Amino acid sequence: MFARLAELPLLVVLLGATGLFALLPATHALILNDHAVARDFFYSGLVLLVLTVMLAIATAAYTPRNAARSHLAALAGAYILLPFAMALPLVQAVPDTTWTNAWFEMMSSFTTTGATVYAPDRLTPSIHLWRATVGWFGGFFTLLAAYAILAPLNLGGAEVISGRVPGRGANGATQITRVAEPSERITRYALKIFPVYTVLTLILWIALLILGDDGVTALTHAMGTLSTSGISAEVGSASAPSGFAGEVMIFLFFGFALTRRAFPGTGLGARKRSIASDPELRTAAFLLLLVPSVLFLRHWVGDSTGTFSDPLATLSALWGAVFTAASFLTTTGYGSASWSSTTDWSGLGAPGLLLLGLAIVGGGVATASGGVKLLRVYALFRQGERELEIIIHPTSIGGGGSDARRLRREGAYMAWIFFMLFALSIAVIIAALSLLGLGFESAMVLTIASLTTTGPLADVATVDPIPYAGLSDAVKVTLGVAMVVGRMETLALIALFAPGGWRR
Repeated sequence: MFARLAELPLLVVLLGATGLFALLPATHALILNDHAVARDFFYSGLVLLVLTVMLAIATAAYTPRNAARSHLAALAGAYILLPFAMALPLVQAVPDTTWTNAWFEMMSSFTTTGATVYAPDRLTPSIHLWRATVGWFGGFFTLLAAYAILAPLNLGGAEVISGRVPGRGANGATQITRVAEPSERITRYALKIFPVYTVLTLILWIALLILGDDGVTALTHAMGTLSTSGISAEVGSASAPSGFAGEVMIFLFFGFALTRRAFPGTGLGARKRSIASDPELRTAAFLLLLVPSVLFLRHWVGDSTGTFSDPLATLSALWGAVFTAASFLTTTGYGSASWSSTTDWSGLGAPGLLLLGLAIVGGGVATASGGVKLLRVYALFRQGERELEIIIHPTSIGGGGSDARRLRREGAYMAWIFFMLFALSIAVIIAALSLLGLGFESAMVLTIASLTTTGPLADVATVDPIPYAGLSDAVKVTLGVAMVVGRMETLALIALFAPGGWRR
């Protein structure tokens, strides 16, 4: 069966998966005796499945001229077309909504951004489950694309590891052994990643249930954590009944967004390195030590509004800084229940620049997180460190072996190119939003929130939250485009449309 599915175009398979996932909230609504919502999701899922069968029959004999480029195009097509299919049940189930709002909600969920235009109490539990399911599916698709589509083309951060030109595979491999077809890679990695991804979600879900969360809240937070979408059926994770213990469990699972090595059997050649020496984890540990320390120590050098005579309140403020920093570093966006204590302790009403900076850095390569990625930041840091050594000792030789030298040279060069493209994307989107009538601060926050796929930044990065529901349709469309650019990364889009990709 898997072999037959692998022969179909990737977009057709993804459309069928969307139809199947729509049956989950349909079943949930049926159990809750919410028959109207159950019918909306069941009929929508059935329509999508029928359409999938028709497209599968029509494209059964289709053979792309360049399979690798075809799958890269399918990756872009998935983010462009699937949100419309996912919005179909949402339009039917949510009263008085528009196609633009439904499309934006599904685009935000599928790209694991987590921005929402709906108040939590407006949606039923089954609809919240659909949002979380779409985000969870988007997180899995991000992992699958990273390993099966982007990594073979030296994209998505793999170019920093390999040092080769982005958009091109390894040269000369076909002279030695048979190279796996892209469809074979997708099937193989899907069978490796999906069971681990599902089991980890179930483990966190059960843990949150034991700690006191209700079923939908626990499941949405488990899905939102593993996919880094930050989707919640409540007003963020801060209002969850599991409290501090639930935050500790979620914090532990943030590690899967910091390094690709958390998923067994899918590493990109870094298994020989110990966990303690993993550059991404070391960079993340440094940032998670620096940012909470700055927020905590500022209490004694700035104006704060809280006295905090209770040691537990002081520790609560410190924990709020650690959890929220880790959440935004992984581009998840959950806020701690103690975050207000942290801001009172530090004297900063909204330390937005710190959170924006963490989101821009992002998580690990080949994870579900967004942003520039920790490995690229590490490569730039090591290259800068080496340049300072040469200034002091011009005849010195950089050590660390061939991997370290490649990371400092070709890897840092590729990281710098991506960083410049990312900065250029920020400037273009800010300019577009400014032309549409937004102020500079709002445009900057919304741009970074979209490009880093960290939607909750709009709620916490400014003193006054920026409601997505109040934005115009043109702004929502612009932000949706920015989400796709941030999720796919600019290097992948350039490789897709570059003239060299038009030839076999």
